[in-house]
Amino acid sequence: MINNRKTFALIGMALIAFSFSGNAQTRSTKSKSKTVVVKTSTRSRVVPRKTVVYKTPKKKVITYRSVPTNAKVIKHNNQNYYYANNRYYRNYNGRYIAVAPRAGLRVSKLPVGYRMVKFGNRNYYNFEGVFYIQSQNQYEVVVPEVGTIVYELPDGAEKVVIDGTVLYEYNDVLYEKIQYDGTRAYEVVGMIE
Repeated sequence: MINNRKTFALIGMALIAFSFSGNAQTRSTKSKSKTVVVKTSTRSRVVPRKTVVYKTPKKKVITYRSVPTNAKVIKHNNQNYYYANNRYYRNYNGRYIAVAPRAGLRVSKLPVGYRMVKFGNRNYYNFEGVFYIQSQNQYEVVVPEVGTIVYELPDGAEKVVIDGTVLYEYNDVLYEKIQYDGTRAYEVVGMIE
């Protein structure tokens, strides 16, 4: 009877492994530069905002009376962003708040300290949770593809629960903590709409 249970358990594990192989991804890394290459991804997940439960219901918002004097004004979708010292700010009722820029915003230079992340044949440039791609002579803020892996979350990332699963959210991008090549990493698993 014990042998039958072991056989049944092995068959069950094989079936589970086989069922997940359709979503398997081929990955390789360059350990010195922390560049990640992900060749394929078959998962896509867009989550309605109302289904996301934040572990800390009220986020602390820090406001500033002014932006740094060297701030450059970047217009995007009829809104002014103020960019200085690798940070973006927006004006709210006479005060300034550090924000993550929305997709589509373009800058002429990447922030100092960015990391390159490869996904398939696309090169992303990631800095504190903001992903850029090169577009002509500029860099455009984009939403990363599901399956993209980073090794660090930005300081503003928040722990969330969706369908009982603990994830991390930053700038409407959802990350799952994973082990990758023996190192803690975070994989993009979806977006909040």
